[in-house]
Amino acid sequence: MKQGDMVAQIGSIIASFMFIWAIFQQFFPYQLRNQIEKYTQKLATFIYPYIQITFNEFTGERLMRSEAYSSIENYLSTKASTQAKRLKGDIAKNNQALVLSMDDHEEVSDEFNGVKLWWASGKNVSKPNSFSLHHNIDEKRYYKLTFHKHNRDLILGTYLSYVLKEGKALKVKNRQRKLYTNSGSYWSHVVFEHPSTFETLAMDIEKKKMIIDDLVTFSKAGEFYARIGRAWKRGYLLYGPPGTGKSTMIAAMANLLGYDLYDLELTAVKDNTELRKLLIETSSKSIIVIEDIDCSLDLTGQRRKKNVKKEEEEEKDLREKKSGIMIEERDGKSSNVTLSGLLNFIDGLWSACGGERLIVFTTNYVEKLDPALIRKGRMDMHIELSYCGFEAFKMLAKNYRNIESHDLFGTICELLKEVEITPADVAEHLMPKTAFGDAEIYLKSLIQALQLAKEEARRKSVEEAKKL
Repeated sequence: MKQGDMVAQIGSIIASFMFIWAIFQQFFPYQLRNQIEKYTQKLATFIYPYIQITFNEFTGERLMRSEAYSSIENYLSTKASTQAKRLKGDIAKNNQALVLSMDDHEEVSDEFNGVKLWWASGKNVSKPNSFSLHHNIDEKRYYKLTFHKHNRDLILGTYLSYVLKEGKALKVKNRQRKLYTNSGSYWSHVVFEHPSTFETLAMDIEKKKMIIDDLVTFSKAGEFYARIGRAWKRGYLLYGPPGTGKSTMIAAMANLLGYDLYDLELTAVKDNTELRKLLIETSSKSIIVIEDIDCSLDLTGQRRKKNVKKEEEEEKDLREKKSGIMIEERDGKSSNVTLSGLLNFIDGLWSACGGERLIVFTTNYVEKLDPALIRKGRMDMHIELSYCGFEAFKMLAKNYRNIESHDLFGTICELLKEVEITPADVAEHLMPKTAFGDAEIYLKSLIQALQLAKEEARRKSVEEAKKL
């Protein structure tokens, strides 16, 4: 038989099969088709000697990324680099190494105790909703493990435990900490490389030690939280005037514990449902930060009244009445997040999804916040970051000018007792302005600024006294 005739015959057979299958799908009763497919699968299972296990990237209707999937991805990185033809690359910890993983629809083999098995990667792509405003393609990736049925006990028992253990160890070894921000209900990230540490943080030594001890104790208290029946999380409220180091403190906390940072922008969140979704998608060993929370929501300590005047009801949107709190997003679109939704975010049922999380609020005006938001159990530690004291100044002088003592320190100490100046202002006076600058010049500049501030404060007090 000629090659052309063979191709034509094969095409004819395929076309005939497709025609018969279409007739079968169209005219045979559903019950009969269901029974035929059921027994056909049983026959195929009896003949086909291999078992397949699928590990999906997301669990719970895409609410949370699977830990098993992440561990398998890390475990297969070494296999992929030597076997796969198409790879995906990423930078590992401290930008010192390249981590490779399998691209979609690739397959690699593995061997365990003399047993050979195969891993394949894939993805399912679902079409976006034509009525949705966000035309995001939903891609659901997975890994599929194939092995002979005679090795079921070995694979399901010893091998999979080994893969998960090795994958977690590689994750810790190659882990690169990330800084996340939200765009609507989705997180995006960059590499977190902030250099701040508690060693360089300008604040009272005793308070610094207290915070470090509290953080370290929390990071090791997983069994304790499980025993007392509480979610493994802790809240910190950082408050004080602008320029006192609240953001720097958060970076130092992340560097101390090795946690990821999630910078939550409430004005970009549409409603409580999106807020809950963002919480679920955060990882363990993370810090969730809401900076300047007094500016993000109308949490002034006075809940809105349920009864609103008729004229106001006609002017306001129906969704604003129901939510109780209206946020105006930066792009001009409105977004509804309620105080109740934020409280549930902090310590509701959904806050227990995952563990080892810190929730940090910052504010310049703590007195404006609703007491329900900052009570113990939600914000467990209230840390005031106030104006610069002498101990904080000495740390700044050491960091910026590399000096631990000077004849002018006594003058600065006396002035700091009388003048309120932020660490940021002090740091600006100590910041090098030239390549070769004498430390005494910068200290005198700071003294001059403190004396001016002292005179200004005295003048204001005199004016107020005259008014009284």
